[in-house]
Amino acid sequence: MAMARPLRPFLSLTSPPPPPLPSPLPPLSSPFPPRDLSSCGGGDGEEGDPLVADVVSILTEQRSRSRWGFLKSLYGPSGLTPAQAALVTLSLRNNPRLALRFFRWSEAASLCRHDLSSYAAIVHVLARARLRSAAQSLIRSAILQASAEGGGGENAPVEVLAALDKSYRTFDSAPLVFDLLVRACLQAGRVEQAVELVRKLRRRGLSPAVGTCNEVIRAVSRGRGAEAGFEIYEELFVLSDGGIGVPSRGRTCPNVQTFNALLLSLHREGRLDDAERIRGEMEKFVCSPNCFTFSILMAGLCEEGKVREANSLWEEMAAKGIKPDATAYNTFLVGFCKIGEMDRAKELFREMALEGVEPTGTTYDRLICGYCCIRDVHNALLLFDEMRRKDFAPEVSTVDELIEELCRQRRIAEGLRVFRGEMGVVGFVPSKQMYVSLIRGFCRHGLVEEGLKLQKEMAGKGFEPDSEIYGAFFQVYTEKGDVERAGRLKDEMLKLGVQERLKPAASADEQSSH
Repeated sequence: MAMARPLRPFLSLTSPPPPPLPSPLPPLSSPFPPRDLSSCGGGDGEEGDPLVADVVSILTEQRSRSRWGFLKSLYGPSGLTPAQAALVTLSLRNNPRLALRFFRWSEAASLCRHDLSSYAAIVHVLARARLRSAAQSLIRSAILQASAEGGGGENAPVEVLAALDKSYRTFDSAPLVFDLLVRACLQAGRVEQAVELVRKLRRRGLSPAVGTCNEVIRAVSRGRGAEAGFEIYEELFVLSDGGIGVPSRGRTCPNVQTFNALLLSLHREGRLDDAERIRGEMEKFVCSPNCFTFSILMAGLCEEGKVREANSLWEEMAAKGIKPDATAYNTFLVGFCKIGEMDRAKELFREMALEGVEPTGTTYDRLICGYCCIRDVHNALLLFDEMRRKDFAPEVSTVDELIEELCRQRRIAEGLRVFRGEMGVVGFVPSKQMYVSLIRGFCRHGLVEEGLKLQKEMAGKGFEPDSEIYGAFFQVYTEKGDVERAGRLKDEMLKLGVQERLKPAASADEQSSH
């Protein structure tokens, strides 16, 4: 798609004064008033419940594994209520790993049928300790439980939020807990509920961390498109009071990853001509682009064959002192491969080594395919062998193109070597095109038996012969004067309903001229 206008350089982002730092989050006593221990669900805390005190004593004073069995023998018949489990967790809040072991053990041993209050308790303890992964996993479990009990699950995240809200002050928790709830919703594919949670939190004067906001933007953009992603961005970051770049109370400022997420969504839709709007937003928030920002913009230009414009961005990146990474090199390299300028692509490849940037599998894939496109199979094969020595796994499409070009140039033995080499790699799944290229190559050389063996192997992989396969064998039988076999092939094609294509296959020279 043609770009509406050339991309202008980013403005210098070092001279304007930085915006004021965001105001601290409002005291949690406002949206989340203090609670006493009874907010966990019942009782007056450890001191008011002898059972809770005994469980805590056993867990903290006994160090052997037998303590779990001892607890089971004491409380197995009656078990613990969710409120009691929450109070035990509260008493263990300064030992989060022990609290987590207790929670999981009580669940596995059927000692407690946890509800949202006891889930909220352990999540608060883990969030305070910054044990993000464990906390987020338990939040997902809590959402699933609330969904099952609610009979639909649409309100499950809000119910979990209410449970976390209720016991927030009791556990002296951290705002991170609400970020983890939003992220758990996104991970479960509940994008709309995640957006609603963010809105509820913001109405209470709390804004999720910028990383969480970015995840919301990415999820909305993937599901509903770039424009919807931009609308969420505006809702989260474009301020209605205080002016652009001046955060209001409880607001979060966007960062470069925010704008990269917006650019990436435009790139997916082929709309990078709208990138000026994103650049304008970056300048308003005095946000400098990074290497990935330039990579996205260059990718859009290179895909349209506008390598000269991409080169301007490359030079701008260098002028700003931004060192290109492997992604940036690969992006620019693809542009040169696309227009057949393999000498320039090879220069970039050498430059990567000089700059200490390690090439990736993608680097080799793109170079190999680029050389195949200009019929330089010699360099393509050299790079392929180097790629394998470095233990990079080529894409199936790369192997397809290399084998096809080798067979087209009558280097069937080398094509077969590449094919057999990849077949020996665990997890490699050959494509039908690889078999077709090799079988046609064998038939052009008059090696019918080898072609038939490969066709039998191909059928064993579940690939049905098509008109190209029949045409290759028909041609060689016709050239050898074997009218009987050629006739049987034609009859078989008619019987199987294969579209007739029995004209002699083009020679390698003829194909190369196209």
